[in-house]
Amino acid sequence: MVEKYGTVKKLIVIRHGKSTWDNLQLRDFDRPLNERGRQDAPKIGQRLASLSLMPDKFISSPAKRAISTAFAIGEEIGFHKDEIHQDINLYGATASDLLKVLANLDDTEKLVFLVGHNPGLTDFINSYMGYPLQILPTCGICCADFKINSWSEIFQNNGTLIFFDSPRSQK
Repeated sequence: MVEKYGTVKKLIVIRHGKSTWDNLQLRDFDRPLNERGRQDAPKIGQRLASLSLMPDKFISSPAKRAISTAFAIGEEIGFHKDEIHQDINLYGATASDLLKVLANLDDTEKLVFLVGHNPGLTDFINSYMGYPLQILPTCGICCADFKINSWSEIFQNNGTLIFFDSPRSQK
């Protein structure tokens, strides 16, 4: 039996890379990454690889800009794209929607990467990851530890910020 809060779950929240608005005929869901987004996603993947962070579960919104970001990051860290789980519930998700997605994770998964969209990600970070953030920039990442046994035990401000990064940060 695991002692109460004897385990730590680590969550890395990632906003999709910058997308293009060149074709106004495209549905929002189908908007691809622009040039900056295609450059930033591998850069963030390289930073995660330098930290030797390999997720037990990698989930992404299936929107084109989000899944493209997830695939680029996965390639840099050595996580096969076929193993990235696409969850439609992440598209347009609010902070409480994200909480529901996390609550359904297998509790054996200790490190989870989640790629999604604003404003839900920023709201989630502010509410649950203990980091006051005006806006999570495109391709921005926020990592927090949760001293919990089950993903369903996340509640307001019980996350401890480990790091925040974005492509514009000096490294």
